[in-house]
Amino acid sequence: MPAVRGDGMRGLAVFISDIRNCKSKEAEIKRINKELANIRSKFKGDKTLDGYQKKKYVCKLLFIFLLGHDIDFGHMEAVNLLSSNKYSEKQIGYLFISVLVNTNSELIKLIIQSIKNDLASRNPIHVNLALQCIANIGSREMAEAFGNEIPKLLVSGDTMDVVKQSAALCLLRLFRTSQEIIPGGEWTSRIIHLLNDQHMGVVTAATSLIDALVKKNPEEYKGCVSLAVSRLSRIVTASYTDLQDYTYYFVPAPWLSVKLLRLLQNYTPPAEDPGVRGRLNECLETILNKAQEPPKSKKVQHSNAKNAVLFEAISLIIHNDSEANLLVRACNQLGQFLSNRETNLRYLALESMCHLATSEFSHEAVKKHQEVVILSMKMEKDVSVRQQAVDLLYAMCDKSNAEEIVQEMLNYLETADYSIREEMVLKVAILAEKYATDYTWYVDVILNLIRIAGDYVSEEVWYRVIQIVINRDEVQGYAAKTVFEALQAPACHENMVKVGGYILGEFGNLIAGDQRSSPSVQFQLLHSKYHLCSPMTRALLLSTYIKFINLFPEIRTQVQEVFKQHSNLRSADAELQQRASEYLQLSIIASSDVLATVLEEMPAFPERESSILAVLKKKKPGRVPENDIKENKSPTPVANHSNEVNNT
Repeated sequence: MPAVRGDGMRGLAVFISDIRNCKSKEAEIKRINKELANIRSKFKGDKTLDGYQKKKYVCKLLFIFLLGHDIDFGHMEAVNLLSSNKYSEKQIGYLFISVLVNTNSELIKLIIQSIKNDLASRNPIHVNLALQCIANIGSREMAEAFGNEIPKLLVSGDTMDVVKQSAALCLLRLFRTSQEIIPGGEWTSRIIHLLNDQHMGVVTAATSLIDALVKKNPEEYKGCVSLAVSRLSRIVTASYTDLQDYTYYFVPAPWLSVKLLRLLQNYTPPAEDPGVRGRLNECLETILNKAQEPPKSKKVQHSNAKNAVLFEAISLIIHNDSEANLLVRACNQLGQFLSNRETNLRYLALESMCHLATSEFSHEAVKKHQEVVILSMKMEKDVSVRQQAVDLLYAMCDKSNAEEIVQEMLNYLETADYSIREEMVLKVAILAEKYATDYTWYVDVILNLIRIAGDYVSEEVWYRVIQIVINRDEVQGYAAKTVFEALQAPACHENMVKVGGYILGEFGNLIAGDQRSSPSVQFQLLHSKYHLCSPMTRALLLSTYIKFINLFPEIRTQVQEVFKQHSNLRSADAELQQRASEYLQLSIIASSDVLATVLEEMPAFPERESSILAVLKKKKPGRVPENDIKENKSPTPVANHSNEVNNT
């Protein structure tokens, strides 16, 4: 440890070297216990230790603690170091306190008094050490003890810039612990005007503080908007030689630029002052223009800093959503990144374009990149980028491109990563319903979803296709025919059986005229899947069979035979046995009129909010663009529906 040796603490360097050379855990513990005994004897001895010795032993205790061992002494010696005028001794004292002292410690009053003494010091280094300790501890006690001193330090004209910078960050840390610490009234204006400070470090720290304050009380701090725009304007129009101390790889003050752009995203576009709004738009145009300039350096740090400012500017443009020209320009700029070699840039471009796709000004501009986005979905190596491409396709979809996008997503679904399949299924189901002009297309899409990714089709999705079919007479015959054909596949997913059972039980009569889908064929096809299904699906199929007796009296005997078998079997599922027995009795005792009444067609479902969209939003909170789909109420689950028939 060169830094330690340079400070003359040879004993500490030797101790650390010994610990590193230990061959076993037992040897390390033995060496540590020996050292702890030595330090304890030194602290308790009659000989008075000087500041250097205290510092050395406190450093050893700190090192032992960082190795994972408990330290139960030495705290008082560390507190004593705070009163030293030597920087290295005071620094070690504050470091020990920040790491080891509990806020409930009996020494906390002594510590607070020492910190107050340093805050009142004329030595800026001592003041900074005290502020850093307060921020590191960051407890409510610290907030209460120093809630008055730190704001005064921050706005005082006598305070040095380096201390103001630390005071702003310390106040931010305490604000996160106790939001009541920040005074209001005249202090508000004085804190806001730190954005005009000559020292860029002070402005950077103050911007972080003001951003946190704005989130709590935007109205009180709205005066920061004009000052933030003014400061941003000076930065983006400056040459990299104008701000040499704060230029990072030819990009002037990138961190401050990003913070200012984020601060402005807490407010709507400044409408009250056209001058401020115009100046802000000029800043954003300048940032977009600079993005088109040839790079001033080939190093990755240059492009990272430049793009950080660009993406934050685009986020502000999207947030404001008021300038069509800026939105379209932002979209075109992002479109160039879609084919960039950097994976992160492609991801961020897709993410930002998702937001642009929801704006009326830039939606058409986003659609121009549809082919590239589809290619990203299929060809990207990184799954997170592929997922982002799916999100963008979902966001850019409208009536003009819905069929193409849905088909591309269906094609990709066959080879898609398992982690994104369920989400893709939900998106396809939502788009297919929202933009369906012909509901036969919608039925085809959902049945394809079940065929391709049946394991990922949730109940909400297959409930919904049944609702659509029941509520629309024109699609009932087509749905019955299509699901009948789908059930003929040798490998048929259980969700397809559920949909088939529900639809054929309601509308199987519409295709019964064809010899290939006669009542007997329909019944045999469904029953051939029965033994492969779960108890819940079997319950649904039994309900379908009793409906067949009403729809097709000619196969009553066939169906009753099945009911008899399941009534007499010692079934592992008592619910299925009881259901079969009750359905058998119903078919024997009830007249045709009673059966027709009990087993009449399902009524149309009343409208309610989209259940599929709610599921998608729950899976991806904050990332799903708004959708105006209105969905009907979900049908009663299989078991409940069957129970209703039973009880009747």
